[in-house]
Amino acid sequence: MNLLPKSSKEFASTEYWEQFFRKRGERAFEWYGGYLDLCGVLHKYIKPKDKVLVVGCGNSELSERLYDAGCQNLANIDVSEVVIRQMSERNASKRPLMTFQLMDATQTTFSDSHFQAVLDKGTLDAILTDTEERTLKIASDMLSEISRLLQIGGRYLCVSLAQAHVLEKLVRHFSEGGWMVRVHQVLEGNSPESGSKFPMPVFVFLMTKVRQIPGFPQVFEMMSDEEGGKPVRWSSPEELMEAVKERQRYALLRNKLQQNQSSQEVSLDLCDGDTGKSRYTFYIVDCPIIKQSHSNHFAIFIIPQGRETEWLFGSEPGRRQLAGSVGFRRLIIVALHRDQQYDGMQAIQAELSAKVLELAPAGLPDNQQVPFLSTGADIGNRVVQHRGKSELSGEFVIEDVRGDGTDYFRRLIFLSNQNVVQSEVRLLPGNTNCGQKKKKKVKKNAPKSLDESTTLTSPIIDKGYLCCEHHKAMISGLALLCKNGMLPENLISVLVIGLGGGSLSLFIHDYIGNSQVEAVEIDPSVLDVACQWFGFSQDERMRVHLGDGLVCINDLAKQGKTLYDVVMFDVDSKDTSVGMSCPPPAFVEKDFLINVHKILKPDGIFVLNLVCRDSALNESVIKVLRDVFPLIYKQKIEDEVNEILFCCSGSEKSLCPLGLIESAKNLEKQLKKTGLFWDKTYDLAEMLKNVKII
Repeated sequence: MNLLPKSSKEFASTEYWEQFFRKRGERAFEWYGGYLDLCGVLHKYIKPKDKVLVVGCGNSELSERLYDAGCQNLANIDVSEVVIRQMSERNASKRPLMTFQLMDATQTTFSDSHFQAVLDKGTLDAILTDTEERTLKIASDMLSEISRLLQIGGRYLCVSLAQAHVLEKLVRHFSEGGWMVRVHQVLEGNSPESGSKFPMPVFVFLMTKVRQIPGFPQVFEMMSDEEGGKPVRWSSPEELMEAVKERQRYALLRNKLQQNQSSQEVSLDLCDGDTGKSRYTFYIVDCPIIKQSHSNHFAIFIIPQGRETEWLFGSEPGRRQLAGSVGFRRLIIVALHRDQQYDGMQAIQAELSAKVLELAPAGLPDNQQVPFLSTGADIGNRVVQHRGKSELSGEFVIEDVRGDGTDYFRRLIFLSNQNVVQSEVRLLPGNTNCGQKKKKKVKKNAPKSLDESTTLTSPIIDKGYLCCEHHKAMISGLALLCKNGMLPENLISVLVIGLGGGSLSLFIHDYIGNSQVEAVEIDPSVLDVACQWFGFSQDERMRVHLGDGLVCINDLAKQGKTLYDVVMFDVDSKDTSVGMSCPPPAFVEKDFLINVHKILKPDGIFVLNLVCRDSALNESVIKVLRDVFPLIYKQKIEDEVNEILFCCSGSEKSLCPLGLIESAKNLEKQLKKTGLFWDKTYDLAEMLKNVKII
């Protein structure tokens, strides 16, 4: 498969170009590559009988080598009288049919449609040094003159480094003229013949003059790196230019990785060349503390499908821990993308081998076999059960995956943020197909989990299992409601802002029999998904209101009634520009939090799931909460960004952290008495081990 690099945006900077031109200096000879670097492309489009014009020939050997290879109808022009005289004398006897003339490429003396091909190796780059009006006019004059000189079907081959303004001028000029545009990447500036070790890739732009036919679509193509690979076709000049820029960023990334080990994680995508969709994501992690040896230079780790969001694989600290534990100096951690088909580990290894070697650390021994690692023998299972689109949140998928071990899970993923699990439930053995071809009977007394070969074809949702650690912590905070170690016997009213798959609301409903749960969900699509795919349902003790949580609470506060024992916020922000992903900033403004306090009963609690990576913003949120609520407990979830804040409407019954933990133990005993299955891994007191009063 043709894989195209789509490197990280942070490598696209003007610093590269400044460094390039400083290093370039006066060395202009074969900087763009010699004949051996370029001949594979040039001979595809320059035929032996073609009349060829070489503009800005300089003293390069390229024309001479083309002549010797059979392309002898060559006319060379340059504005340097010295160069023309030298080249004429050098070739007079050896290559009598080749001519050298002193001539300006912007104003030649040749007749219209005189040539089948025009070859430009770096001349446009040399002319177009900036974007001043005069410079752009000279470049336009040269390109227009080339257009005049070429026959219909003629080809302009421009060898260029494609600096941003050169790329823009070149592609725009010919695409607006209706020409076919094709791009080849031919080298990365490190050919022995070129004498350069600078990492910038060299491109050959092929502009083909075609007869204008109304309604005939324009062609914009990037040729594949692979021998015999198909060209990738783009629908607009903008897409083609972005593809060129991606190749440049990838080259710069490779150079940075070759020069030294990176202090920060580097990531990039590899796209399917036929569809343009992301197929793999690489996370490149260096471990300088690992001693260098011939056996631990470099390895590739494949994340099993469905486990990309786990902390070890889905967070930078987790990936650094993984890289340190496997003991390689550089580890490339590879995530497989949904909507892509993979034929097993061996097929993935064959597909990636060439690309990963391009990113190997310096000093990797020749013919070094690079190990491919994973957590098991296969690449995991992921079955997309449903696709949909929300008017508020965009496209989403419902997928069943196998987690760590033998359990299977169902997840809601919004494609705008694919590394975040919006909602998740555990699946129990039934009849659900999760990617296996053959069914295997589940023994009568088998535990409620799945071995590697088990399939399910009719999901049984385990409503008693909370997949999200922050949901477990939020439930643990209900220990603050306990009196004398027990929940009150009268009705417990709970308001949950943010439904998701409904797991949190359902858990409270099922395990606290005297609870009255109201959930507010702004997105109707999420409610539909919860009911159809996550086992959620409403009854007289469970009601969902479709609407904005902000509006709902503000309206309730205006009524002047203290309605709820518990208010919970589990709502994410769609604005990725701020450093807080839960909740949206408007939910932690002081006036709104005052309204939250108003609708709580005197001994009620407000439970907030806070996900904030911006330390200053985090501190400001805490300050506002402390202005509104007299007593706040904070529970940091291990290995996650989430913090759960338990905000008490009154301070009379404050418990020390140890007292709260003891109360949680009693609460767990009470909830177990419901007779419902209680997962042994769920320990309420353990969830509160790091709780503290702030």
